[in-house]
Formats: sequence, structure tokens, C-alpha cells
Amino acid sequence: MTLSRALAVVALLFAVAACDKDKEVDLPSELVEIQSTVPVQRVWSTSVGGGGEKLRLALALAEQDGTVFAAARNGRVRAIDATNGRTRWQTDTKLELSAGPGVGDGLVVIGTNGGRLVALDAASGQQRWTAQMTGEVLATPLVADGRVVVRSVDGRLRALSASDGAEAWAVEDQVPRLSLRGTSPPVRVADTVDGGFDSGRVMAVSLSSGETLWQAQLSTPRGRSELERLADVDAAVRVSGGDVYAVGYQGRIAMMALDTGQIWWARDISSYRGLDLDGDQIYVSTSEGDVVAMRRRDGSVIWQQEGLKRRGLSTPAVQGSTIVVGDFEGYLHWIDRDSGRFVARERPGRTRISAAPLVVGDRIIVIDDGGDITAYRSGGAAGG
Repeated sequence: MTLSRALAVVALLFAVAACDKDKEVDLPSELVEIQSTVPVQRVWSTSVGGGGEKLRLALALAEQDGTVFAAARNGRVRAIDATNGRTRWQTDTKLELSAGPGVGDGLVVIGTNGGRLVALDAASGQQRWTAQMTGEVLATPLVADGRVVVRSVDGRLRALSASDGAEAWAVEDQVPRLSLRGTSPPVRVADTVDGGFDSGRVMAVSLSSGETLWQAQLSTPRGRSELERLADVDAAVRVSGGDVYAVGYQGRIAMMALDTGQIWWARDISSYRGLDLDGDQIYVSTSEGDVVAMRRRDGSVIWQQEGLKRRGLSTPAVQGSTIVVGDFEGYLHWIDRDSGRFVARERPGRTRISAAPLVVGDRIIVIDDGGDITAYRSGGAAGG
């Protein structure tokens, strides 16, 4: 989102608040005490720093071959041993980072709010190349098959050469006058790249050529005001077998055919964080703060946990028999996958957790918006 569009959103929000000043404001749900039935143990903690907690950045964690990669707003990038939290290497890019890291093909790739893409060597942290995009990067880059695919806030999806950063192809989708702060990260699906756009569309393009193979309208803008017409698909799509699952803000969650984009089923639901799935269920954090479990085959609701309303949830992560989600006060909640009941809760810090918890074996590793990283060993990993 450009600065002018961001200011327009803020102005509209103030206008709405002024009109509704006499209305009672719904506060975040207070947490009730729970009886922990799944053992959770803190294993290690560290920090990459950065202080980007108020900027709504897309700085998350990535893991490959037992190494966790993390990036901070202040330009620092670290490779961390997933077992003990020790630093394997650290690099200071001296840039204001906003998204990533994306990992693959021996690279660690991060983006900046100035639209710069930086590729580091995954083994050493040394810079390999940089490239300039046309807009702020607010989605984790995809690195696969000799390509680095990146979304920028101006609606462009670009593929660069993993060897030197030269552009291979680009596609573009129309950006509405107003949109949420964030973009859907590109996801590799066989030989295609799938992702959502601010127009409410989900698109699949060829990884090698950039040819658009199909597009589906997931969320349709509706309403009189610009705010009511927000219909962004900012969450990452999820793929299993021949099915693609996607969810949009003020829109729908849907299952689509992997080869054609045909929508098999859709249900009204709103989410800007996203979803995760396992063998037979989908789990989504809604815009209102509910965690909902649905059947993959038809979208029917199995359970809905309403105890976290308006707590600004992260994307849920599936770990064995539990679903793990973070909130705006820095709590982590473990939820039973079958019943939707809370089974454990921890508070690694007091800063918002926006990024999805990272599952590495029997461990949940989480980074908060201030750059603090904590790893837990969870008994829920054994179930499933």
C-alpha cells in the first residue's frame, strides 16, 4: 500500500470512529483460566531484535535442515540452530527489512519497505545479490527451482533468477484504491505459483514462464464505502493433493481445483491471517478472533472456539493433535484439534505475535513482533 492509500485508510477509520463515538466498543475477550492437559516446556529463547511491533510487517520464521532463519526490522538476519537456539551466523544488511525470510536453493531472501530484495548465502550469510522492486515487499519471497518469486504492494508478482537477481517474468493484478496492509505470499505448487491478490482473486501462474494458467474470484468487493469493499486475499493459500484452499477478508473460504481453479465449495468467512490444514480438517483464524475447524471435503463447521475474540490472532499452526495460535498480548494457545477446547497456554513475552508459529518436529518456535524468539517442546506433537 502506498503512503497516500495508507493515510486514506487511517482517515476513513477516524471518520467511522467519529460517527460511531456514542456506540459501545467491543473489547478483546478476557482470558479465562484453563486446565492444561498437554505438557508444554520452554526449550530455549533468543532475540533478533528490531522493534517492528507497530508496523504490521511480514517478518516471520523459516526453517530448513534444522536451521531456523529470522530477520529483524533493523536489518539483522540470523541463522539459528533449531535444537538449542545458538547462532550459526548473523548478518547486518543495514536496511529496513519488512518481509521474509524465504529460503531455498541455498539462499535466504528478504524484502524491504523500500522495495529492495536481498539474497544471502544460506550457509554463511554473505550477500549474493540485491534487486529493486517497484513497491514495498510485505510477503515472504518464494525460492524454488532457480527462481525467486516476490509480491509487492503495487499488485505485481515477479520472478527473478536465483543466481543473479535478473528478472525472468512479471504479472500484474489491479490494486483497489484501498487495501489492507499486507500481501499474500507466493506459494509453490508443483510447477506453478499460486497466490491471492487485493482484488479478491486467486491466481496460478507458471513458475518457469509466468503464464497465467487460471484465476478465480474468491472474494467480491461489496458495500457502499471503501472500507466495506475491502476484499483482499492476504493469507497464503494451502495445497493438499489436487485441492487449493484460500480465504479472504470480508469474503469467503473456498476449496478450488488445483489444475483449473474451479471452486468446489465456498463458505462465508473473513480472515486476513490465514489457515492451516491436516489430513481431514481446515483451521482458520477469523477477523473477529475465532478459531474455526472445518471439514476439508465440504467446508462444514466442526467446532468454533470463541474464547479469543478480538485478540488479533496469528495464523494457526497444526502440531499433531493440537492447533497453536498467538495473540496480541503475546500469549500462545494450544487447542485440541478434535474438540476445540484449550489444552495449554504459555506467554513467551508481552509483545504481539503476528507470524504463524513454526512447527519443527515436537517443537513450536515463535517470533513476536519485537523480534524475540522462543521454542517450546509440546506433548501435542505426538498426536494427530
